[in-house]
Amino acid sequence: PVNREVARIMLEAFGCEVVEVCDGQQALNAVAEQAFDLVLMDVRMPVMDGLEATRRIRSMPDAGASLSIVAMTADAMPEDVTRCLAAGMNAHMAKPINQAGLLTVVNRALTGDLPPARVTLEAEAA
Repeated sequence: PVNREVARIMLEAFGCEVVEVCDGQQALNAVAEQAFDLVLMDVRMPVMDGLEATRRIRSMPDAGASLSIVAMTADAMPEDVTRCLAAGMNAHMAKPINQAGLLTVVNRALTGDLPPARVTLEAEAA
């Protein structure tokens, strides 16, 4: 919750409209109900983790394939980054976040400069 609060404050200072959810299922529901420019997704969440939520978002027929999803997680080892990208996330941002890094991610998402998502067969089978 503290990292989410810090991110919200930073994003609002950038002029972003922020929608907060508490778990992966709520994230999935929010994406199904409205359009977003960017999703910052934690990996470790109750109900449904961020990897599964990302895989399900990517399978949605409308915005699922094109939505920018960035991991914002304390899981920062190389294998963690690989798992996030394999699940369909566009990029990875390690916690604790900083204002410059967050602004860079937001700018890259809004300008279409994030790498394309790539879901691997291993991630789909997980």
